Amino acid sequence: MLNQLNSPQREAVKYLDGPLLVLAGAGSGKTRVITEKISYLINEAGYNPKEIAAITFTNKAAREMQERVGKLMLGKNIKGLTIATFHSLGLQMLRQEAALLGYKPQFSILDSSDSFKILSDVLATTDKKLLKNTQWQISTWKNAFVNPDQAKATADEDLTHAAAKVYQIYQQTLKAYQAVDFDDLIKLPVELFEQHEAALNKWQGKLQYLLVDEYQDTNACQYKLVKMLTGVRGQFTAVGDDDQAIYGWRGADVENLRQLTEDFSRLKVIKLEQNYRSTVRILRAANAVIANNPKLFDKKLWSDLGTGDMIQVSAQQSDIAEAESVVMKLQAHKFENRTKYLDYAILYRGNHQARLLEEKLREQKIPYTISGGQSFFDKAEIKDLVSYLRLVANEDDDPAFIRAATTPKKGIGNTTLERLGEYASLHKKSLFAAAYDGAFQRKLGQKQLDDLLTFCNYISNLQVRAVKDPAGEVLNDLLIAIQYEAFLYDHEEPRAAESKWKNVLDFIGWLTKKGADSTEFGNENDGKNLLELTQMVSLMSMLEGREDGESDAVKLSTLHAAKGLEFGHVFLIGVEEGILPHSSSLEVGSEAQIEEERRLMYVGITRAQKSLTISWCKKRKRAGEVQMCEPSRFIAELPNADVRHFGNPFNDPEVSKEFGKSKMAGIRAMLNKA
Repeated sequence: MLNQLNSPQREAVKYLDGPLLVLAGAGSGKTRVITEKISYLINEAGYNPKEIAAITFTNKAAREMQERVGKLMLGKNIKGLTIATFHSLGLQMLRQEAALLGYKPQFSILDSSDSFKILSDVLATTDKKLLKNTQWQISTWKNAFVNPDQAKATADEDLTHAAAKVYQIYQQTLKAYQAVDFDDLIKLPVELFEQHEAALNKWQGKLQYLLVDEYQDTNACQYKLVKMLTGVRGQFTAVGDDDQAIYGWRGADVENLRQLTEDFSRLKVIKLEQNYRSTVRILRAANAVIANNPKLFDKKLWSDLGTGDMIQVSAQQSDIAEAESVVMKLQAHKFENRTKYLDYAILYRGNHQARLLEEKLREQKIPYTISGGQSFFDKAEIKDLVSYLRLVANEDDDPAFIRAATTPKKGIGNTTLERLGEYASLHKKSLFAAAYDGAFQRKLGQKQLDDLLTFCNYISNLQVRAVKDPAGEVLNDLLIAIQYEAFLYDHEEPRAAESKWKNVLDFIGWLTKKGADSTEFGNENDGKNLLELTQMVSLMSMLEGREDGESDAVKLSTLHAAKGLEFGHVFLIGVEEGILPHSSSLEVGSEAQIEEERRLMYVGITRAQKSLTISWCKKRKRAGEVQMCEPSRFIAELPNADVRHFGNPFNDPEVSKEFGKSKMAGIRAMLNKA
């Protein structure tokens, strides 16, 4: 197998003498290096599969890695091998060590909307902007491994000082609910290892070799976790690319790559510079643009896939003209080259840019999928069911209690819930525990009490069944008991109800299959436990949702969501000052932000395999007003010899005209042949 790798890839797979950083340029085969190294560690270096953990950032990347390792190791025992996201690994650790931090193993994982609701209660406001900013600030502190006391001590202005106080109450509320949020899945394991040396020793002994993908995307907390797990041995391979570090806005720190060289004096660095994805012209453009950033490590991508087509840069009169032009060019190119719709991607800096494109694609009846759309797990009907699962797993989960108790309605009215909430808050109990308190029960009328206790007793009964009965059986019985199908048809139009009910059945079927499947790497459930499945669902809903098979459709995606993907033909739109680079990065003194925007441009360019079309508008409608636009500075950084400009006032109109004529002649000739 190693003979099929190039020389630096082979060296990276075989190197085991200490910590290793693999600088893997776009399309240079990094996943292959990681999977081959897992195989090498087991087959040649004598590692037991359960001593190895490969850590990724998304479920999709973890799944792809699992499939590849499965094929490589066909017929060999890889039981116990961990291939997981950072958050899944954190969840595994917390599940096993929960008691040390004062949690029960069935703690709840709250999603963004749950934590938003808690913050809304704490701040006693519905001001969405304030709530979003506070949520973002708390997440930033957690990712930087800053606790509420430190946040208070370092807060430099009134707003952050107020947010630090809220952070403290927010954390106390989470603890009372026996719940954690997404960021806690990394932060709490680090706290655990800082406070409990025995737990750290146990996990260091358990995971003897770590492989970390997309290392440039790690934040301070994730870096700390990796550093603690690898200990003094430093037996790890970190794979990353400083040129693709585009998540600074959510706490990722490209400096973690530099930090590695300081923290591990024996660190070996291997560069992967051969690109297996793109033509020479596309790579020359990518190299030319990124050369304007200061380099952490110098590298230049190269390819032997041929020179390829010229890069087209098109100036359009307006955003409407841009959308029409992209759709027209895409149709013509598809017809000319006999390609499929899934060979094309239209990429942009912000979600708002998709609206006009969607309109024009629909007009032409072109199928498309959109990244960052509503996740399967974000649908109301799925969240309804998950609230029951969360409550079964952890009766202290108050947000889940409220949703489950009222959807469908069970005779538990707002007045009952309000009184229950006040009593629970006063006596520092969960809503579920307060419902069984004699003093509270005496405050309620018999009918209200009966309805409340019927619900709570039903949940208690489900808790017993969740441990011993097959997941699918319990879930189907739940649907019948709460009469969820009838509820949907009572509250929705028939077609919407049918669609929602189908989603529910898909979800139950998928969960039943997951419950019965004990073959997943790193999966320690026995195939029947609904409690562990519930935590898995909570985590998956926040990572990205389910990915179904790829349909023949054009992909619309933000540049951030397109990272890691590749497409035959890419349209990169809205490449203007104020969009890419984003207006927030254009302030004086934000050079680091401009550099991150340039890396975003680099990511966009390197998604393309065969052709790349870049467009910008001379004017664009924003917030109801027409604004004049300038081409992005990144367009000027492209190599002249590889670029053909269209519609640009500084361009020779005759050249554009001749090119257009020859294109039309080619299409006519094809039509005549057909």
